[in-house]
Amino acid sequence: MAHPPITPPAPNLGAFPTPDGTIFRAWSTRAAQVSLCLDGQLVPMTRVSPGLYEVTRAAPPGARYSFVLDGVTMPDPYARFLPDGVHGDAEVISPEYAWTHTDWKGLALHECVFYELHVGTFTPGGTYRSAMERLPYLKDLGVTAIELMPLAAFPGERGWGYDGAALYAPYAPYGRPEDLKAFVDAAHGLGLAVLLDVVYNHFGPDGTYLAAYSPEYFTDRFQSAWGAGLDYHEPHMRRLITENARMWLSEYRLDGLRLDATQAMQDDSDVHILRELASEVHALGSELGVRHLMLAEDYRNLPTLVTEDHLDGMWVDDFHHVVRVTLTDERDGYYGPFERGAAALAHAITRGWVYEGQTWPLEDRPRGQPADALDAPSFVYFIQNHDQIGNRATGDRVHHFPGVTPEAFRAASTLLLTLPMTPLLFMGQEWAASTPFQFFTDHHGALGEAVSEGRRREFGHFESFTGDVPDPQDERTFLNSRLNWTELQDGEHARTLDLYRALLALRREDAVLRDSRRDTLTAGHAGDVLWVRRSDPHGERLLLWNLGEPVRLHDLPGLPIPLPPRVLLHSEGHAGLPETLGQHHALLLGSA
Repeated sequence: MAHPPITPPAPNLGAFPTPDGTIFRAWSTRAAQVSLCLDGQLVPMTRVSPGLYEVTRAAPPGARYSFVLDGVTMPDPYARFLPDGVHGDAEVISPEYAWTHTDWKGLALHECVFYELHVGTFTPGGTYRSAMERLPYLKDLGVTAIELMPLAAFPGERGWGYDGAALYAPYAPYGRPEDLKAFVDAAHGLGLAVLLDVVYNHFGPDGTYLAAYSPEYFTDRFQSAWGAGLDYHEPHMRRLITENARMWLSEYRLDGLRLDATQAMQDDSDVHILRELASEVHALGSELGVRHLMLAEDYRNLPTLVTEDHLDGMWVDDFHHVVRVTLTDERDGYYGPFERGAAALAHAITRGWVYEGQTWPLEDRPRGQPADALDAPSFVYFIQNHDQIGNRATGDRVHHFPGVTPEAFRAASTLLLTLPMTPLLFMGQEWAASTPFQFFTDHHGALGEAVSEGRRREFGHFESFTGDVPDPQDERTFLNSRLNWTELQDGEHARTLDLYRALLALRREDAVLRDSRRDTLTAGHAGDVLWVRRSDPHGERLLLWNLGEPVRLHDLPGLPIPLPPRVLLHSEGHAGLPETLGQHHALLLGSA
């Protein structure tokens, strides 16, 4: 049963510089007395309403502080920066910044080619500033939008970021808040949007102090990945999330958010938190005169996330899974229920995803709904991402798998980038990077030991895996995951990079491929050859991907349309119209 309507929003908490001093505000239902410890000096706070404490002091940006609850010093869970980590003092941060590219208005989803990156392993420096040096490369590559893996402060010196503890504080080892703003500003100057992956379905197990202030943030009505569920009916928890989204988009001028595991954002309020978030984010964009995007990671295949909750799109695992099974014939875990081959790929592309109400064998219940109401850009397609690489035992990319030839990887890449769906690349994919992306953490004590042991146990039942699982706590696991930027011009890496640049240029410049309407798309198969047709008033484009033995182009069984005469691209760089299409070669033809 739904709860009564939520009371008016709770006030913002944390430290807020003003011309008259910095306002410090904390909420605790546990403490009888709350004080501010400002640069080592204890300052009593005034109780202004039940549980709400406030004080204003002359504390310029850079001042350090914490709160003291009944004599116990606690970090501020609303800190805007934690320079010494999630267990240390907060720093007063000014929201002001001298932005250079103030005319940036954002991108529509159909204009996006996403490039997902992890700041710590994208460059040898592992910082915002070192990543900023690579922005011209990304612009030249042809991507248009960067998606940063989570930045909310988490414990230790390395990690993926999905165990965030302080949602308002950018992770200190990557740089200061002004460094992140400089990265975003520089990206906008090059015409690149920047989105952020945020985790609003759980908090990490170490460094989260919310319950020490007020246990009401959490509830036993739900369970999260780390225990008690988040209580989105509690106004302070709801405000924590909605204001966090507003902070990233207004103070840091990010262009949108990708919401992690939205199926785990459980809420029994009258208005689900997802719908409120989307409403807040799009209203903020209207207020600021910019375009903000909201994407979901959600395996449930629910078009209502777009049609009713008003998110802009969602990651689509089904497409990845069919491509992966086709290339590798893997059957472990969630790959088991998926078919492989040209017919399976054509079905997934035509329907948008595979499961649209059929029984999902892993849960023995229906999964998904038909996606007929969604246009192509709302489907974010990928053949790799951080999860589908890093959650494997050794962090191997799809092109590392035995039997996946460079030709097969390039053909799959050609399919991805010629569809009207919104494509996402994972860093290094464009040159078939040799480096893995492994799961790494830096937890201390018993928690670190538990993470290492849990990782070893996780893959014990996988038939396809034998060997040692890299220890996530070992720094070498982190270092092994850093991209090797010296290999781009070598052999197969260079050939793959050339293909990605050519594909992204076609996607940008070709009038038919620029048309993102889903009704321009049809797909099918002629034996083992997948065909995908794009047709609009500008002309026709036909992609052929041969998944079987070499086949004569003019002998394709059951191809329902004639071959367009012009060769726009061959995945192996061959010129002219070949008589035979080789195994795992892809060919893009055009009528005009």
